[in-house]
Amino acid sequence: MLVNRRKIQIEWGDCDPGGIVYFPRYYEYCDACTLALFASVGLPKPQMLKKYGIAGIPMVEQHASFFEPAEHPDEIVIETKIAEWGRTSFQVHHKIFKSKSLLAEIHEKRVWVKRISGSRHQFKSHPIPATVKSRFDARRRSRKS
Repeated sequence: MLVNRRKIQIEWGDCDPGGIVYFPRYYEYCDACTLALFASVGLPKPQMLKKYGIAGIPMVEQHASFFEPAEHPDEIVIETKIAEWGRTSFQVHHKIFKSKSLLAEIHEKRVWVKRISGSRHQFKSHPIPATVKSRFDARRRSRKS
């Protein structure tokens, strides 16, 4: 399974009054890491939207487990992978580390959507093209070489 790793420096503004990362910031980090994962296989978001005519890959479900806090000025590493492909949706799994300590795990369900004709704010799920899924397989194979 292809795993993308991204380092993030915790900034003062990421923290709550208790001095630890405010939990919604983790969701922002993970959203950026999901986009970085797609970019790592040659699908940066602007190109993906244009090439496949989609409105995006919105998150429709999430679950998080937090084990240890992070604080300023820690550096964390987020490992992101597609855990499972469905027909119109996919599961993303993020593991967040500080050194070798697992701080949190976040699971997302995202959907491949297009706009409903004539509407700016209504979307409909569509099948994820096999060419998109195959990019993740091809990248994994090339890393083993």
